[in-house]
Amino acid sequence: MFQSLSLVREMKTRAVIALGANLGEKEKAIKKAQKQIGKIRGVEAISHSNQYHSKAVTETGIDEDQPEYVNAVTIIETKLSAKKLLSRLNDIENNFGRIRLARWAPRTLDLDIITYGHSLIETNSLVIPHPRAFQRAFVLIPWLELDPEAVIPGMGSVAEIAKDMADQVWVAS
Repeated sequence: MFQSLSLVREMKTRAVIALGANLGEKEKAIKKAQKQIGKIRGVEAISHSNQYHSKAVTETGIDEDQPEYVNAVTIIETKLSAKKLLSRLNDIENNFGRIRLARWAPRTLDLDIITYGHSLIETNSLVIPHPRAFQRAFVLIPWLELDPEAVIPGMGSVAEIAKDMADQVWVAS
């Protein structure tokens, strides 16, 4: 029995993290954040997508007046709970000067947990899968680059969901 408990503690969960920034040195922020994610105790970075550019999206749609975003996706394996992972990601955002004045405001860094294994989680502070991921080319296209067979639990194939979205993002040069 004790042996099986230690195995449970060692289990890792694969998670998909979306990164975005539209203020400051965006490309550098994404690269540095990806490195910091890989340094979180209990997290192993598996792969990082290329960086993509996208128009700023607000509650009412695309906002041409806001700076463009740089986005990427990182796939990790973690021993951390989803809540603890969110806390560590929020720490990284804060270290990059993230200020949360408004939900759709420009930001120095945004880190979102898109999926956490096959889990469906809904709390006051965390919803997984991310509730708007299926609408966001800047999440789906970089994710497909890393995992062409990706699935959003409860929603379906990322390739199918994203089939008409490729023109909404472009690879950073």
